[in-house]
Amino acid sequence: AILSEVGAETYSIEIVPELAQFARKNLDRAGYPQVIVKSGDGYEGWPEHAPFDAIIVTCAPEKVPQPLASQLKEGGRMVIPVGPENDVQELYLLTKVNGQLFQKSVAPVRFVPMSGQSQKK
Repeated sequence: AILSEVGAETYSIEIVPELAQFARKNLDRAGYPQVIVKSGDGYEGWPEHAPFDAIIVTCAPEKVPQPLASQLKEGGRMVIPVGPENDVQELYLLTKVNGQLFQKSVAPVRFVPMSGQSQKK
């Protein structure tokens, strides 16, 4: 909702279908029908709408998902927590320059682990 408020075209993926429906209802009720929500595996991203200027990941995979990296636009940024489930993870700011990701460590964090079949790869 906040990203939409500042004019960003906003897409959100939730792996639990009931939570995706709950988010959709809350966004509609709050006046944000333009935010697009789907239920799916966030590890895979949303290739139909790529490339993205920015990607914000709110769960921690053990490594940066390649599908998300490939969906980031040249010059785009990704904020993502990375690390093991039961340990301190690292929040990274990734920037795509000349097709490569450059990472900057921002802070130690603890997020829920990324789940889904794709995370198991």
